[in-house]
Amino acid sequence: MKRNMLLLAAICSCCNLFAEEVIVKQFRHAGPYEVKKPFLNDSLDVNSKKFTEKELLKTAIPFSNVRQSTQILEANANGEGLLPASSLPYQIGLASFYLNSDRYVKGNLQVKGPETYEVYINNEKQTPADGKIALTLEPHRYEVVIKYLAGKDKAGSLKVTFDTEAEATVTATTDPEKRYTISEVFDGTRFRSVSLSPNGKYLLTSYQTTFPGGETASYQQVTDKASGQVLVESSTNNYSWMPQSNRLYYTRKGLQGKELVSIDPVTKTETILSANLPDGWFVFAPTEDYLIFMVSEEGPKKDKDMEEIIVPDDRQPGWRNRFFLHKYDLATGLFERLTYGHNSTAINDISKDGRYLLFTSRERTLTQRPFSTTTLYRMDLQTMQTEEILKDPFIGSASFSPDGTQLAIEGSGEAFGGIGLNIAPGQTSNTADGQLFIYDLAGKQVTPVSKDFDPSIQSVIWNIHDKQIYLQGEDKDCVRLYVLNPSNGKINPIPLKEDILSDFTIATSAPELVYFGESASNSQRLYSVNLKKNTTVCLKDLSETILKDVTLGEVRDWNFRAAAGDTIYGRYYLPPHFDPNKKYPLIVNYYGGTSPTERSLENRYPSHAYAALGYIVYIIQPSGATGFGQEFSARHVNAWGKRTGDEIIEGTKKFCAEHSFVDTKKIGCIGASYGGFMTQYLQTKTDLFAAAISHAGISDITSYWGEGYWGYSYSSLATANSYPWNARDIYVEQSPLFHADKINTPILFLHGSVDTNVPVGESIQMFTALKLLGKETAFIQVVGQNHQIFDYKKRAEWNNTIYAWFAKWLKEQPEWWEALYPQKSL
Repeated sequence: MKRNMLLLAAICSCCNLFAEEVIVKQFRHAGPYEVKKPFLNDSLDVNSKKFTEKELLKTAIPFSNVRQSTQILEANANGEGLLPASSLPYQIGLASFYLNSDRYVKGNLQVKGPETYEVYINNEKQTPADGKIALTLEPHRYEVVIKYLAGKDKAGSLKVTFDTEAEATVTATTDPEKRYTISEVFDGTRFRSVSLSPNGKYLLTSYQTTFPGGETASYQQVTDKASGQVLVESSTNNYSWMPQSNRLYYTRKGLQGKELVSIDPVTKTETILSANLPDGWFVFAPTEDYLIFMVSEEGPKKDKDMEEIIVPDDRQPGWRNRFFLHKYDLATGLFERLTYGHNSTAINDISKDGRYLLFTSRERTLTQRPFSTTTLYRMDLQTMQTEEILKDPFIGSASFSPDGTQLAIEGSGEAFGGIGLNIAPGQTSNTADGQLFIYDLAGKQVTPVSKDFDPSIQSVIWNIHDKQIYLQGEDKDCVRLYVLNPSNGKINPIPLKEDILSDFTIATSAPELVYFGESASNSQRLYSVNLKKNTTVCLKDLSETILKDVTLGEVRDWNFRAAAGDTIYGRYYLPPHFDPNKKYPLIVNYYGGTSPTERSLENRYPSHAYAALGYIVYIIQPSGATGFGQEFSARHVNAWGKRTGDEIIEGTKKFCAEHSFVDTKKIGCIGASYGGFMTQYLQTKTDLFAAAISHAGISDITSYWGEGYWGYSYSSLATANSYPWNARDIYVEQSPLFHADKINTPILFLHGSVDTNVPVGESIQMFTALKLLGKETAFIQVVGQNHQIFDYKKRAEWNNTIYAWFAKWLKEQPEWWEALYPQKSL
């Protein structure tokens, strides 16, 4: 029905080859509002300006009045709408409608009827020229508000037209329906973290609001979880929970130095725990009587003119600094150093009785993959006696069991001599595929509890209350929560209401869990779970506001059986108001790094935003992605496009064959980082794609390996034990640069100018090659941005660049691209 309203409200006529006139046939109206002439103390104002009735139009009236109004003005056959008459001497009315365009287009808006009026587009006042307002429409919704002044018994009329300068489908309507755009991805309020009090009664939630234009504001709320009542709110204090006393703590500037303060969330009673707290990041001991600090120490300074680089990582700012552990006693103020040496030490956990400290130190081993070895220590804080638990290149962090007799150790399948591996003969493990091990401290026995568990483990909490281990993990294109029973090794999923788990918190003395997340077609929602009763309650739905008036297309799963016999998973997005009898261009997207392209609404390439522009979006999860089991993810290692590229090509062809609504001559592809590499690599293997976009992509595996900050260390995963001197078949033959002459697809290269992960030279050299070969290509540097584009304005421009490139090559609409990047003769 909404679609019919949209079509009925939009009347387009006078179409020719050069222009199209859109006549607004329906307005939403608010008013009339009476306004009175002010007392004229003088005939002229301070600027010698004489008062006119136009001054009355400056009277402020909220535009929300017209958005919420139910008054509708219908225009006649000539497009004129009769404005309401009134006996008031002076009155102001508001008339509004929405303009929607299916493409980038320029045109002129003309308002006729009222003698005195103002026009606002998306709340910004417009300045007419020769009675017309020049507009440039991008493919999203524009709100037009006309604020007019009328007099006694003067009903008047209103006629509004929009003339486009090119063929485009532009509609005028009072229906607030809108496309999903990058503004919905950027703007609005989002959760940042959640944390339950130890007893599970109170919830600390951190928020961040992003305003149009990029300004942000952060704040925290403490609520009574049962009633939702806000107990504490602050945009200045950074609260955390005390480990066991259900009180908050924060730091502030005091008369003697930094103060550590605790606060009761109900009574607001504050207690100063320390009046002269040392600087640095710290964690509370579970017993609440001391703190463990990580204190930074500066290493040798570099010469400003002639920098000596000691090891590859020494190029990174601050790399020479080290971190060491200190203990601060809250009763005495004693600040005691716990660790000393050449390598940093990092806290992992503190035993629940407060006696033992678990920490790690990492030592470089550049001659052996993975180029560092981690040593795990346990320190008795009463005696300072320190025990080396184990040394292993493939372990990460560790945490104590509630009774302190076991450890949960995160790592890769190769940890502990490879006892956790579950890969095929001849494969090398993908070290990004997270695994979990249980280590018995007394018997020094280790159990690989996730060996047969396909999801890749991201984080672990060993809960004090129920003694269970809670795991967050990638499960194909979802992020889910699981509970592991350490007594029998069984892992079971905790049913969640969202596909992507963003953050979760568990009470330490009650069966209470809180989490927030999102799914393919909704933004963030916050939930409370009673783990004993297995009941779930939605506490807050931010998506409801973020997606207000937005219509999303349908998301459908689509998997296929690959030539090698595997099922390759994927999904696709349809445009809103999808018509299966039409032909749509297709955009294909695939993973970067080694993580799957997750089933979230808001990500680097928000698929619904592309679908809203009239594309089918196909997300494929080819070989090498984590979350599908160790054997599947190990296919990423020493491949660099092998099998993965074949599956993307095969999947795209099969998708098109099964879906007649795809225009097979208008297929584009896009990826970033390793996905940018895949974009380039694919074009050396096929002419299937009509347009391609590589963001921060790798063109030469050798130069990336040696130049990027993490090139050689990522290659310990992606090119395990393979180097330029012993694996020319990978470093040369799999590098797209060495096959640039095979590329026929127009490629857009996007790259942050200060990218330290994949240096910008990776795009420069492939762009140069294609230019010398006379191929269609373009290269846009995002100035001052690193591997990801975070600056609000530049991120918006970056997205528009992507949209314009695809419009040019997949829709034969070059106007947007030419407006952004006019042709230059140099």
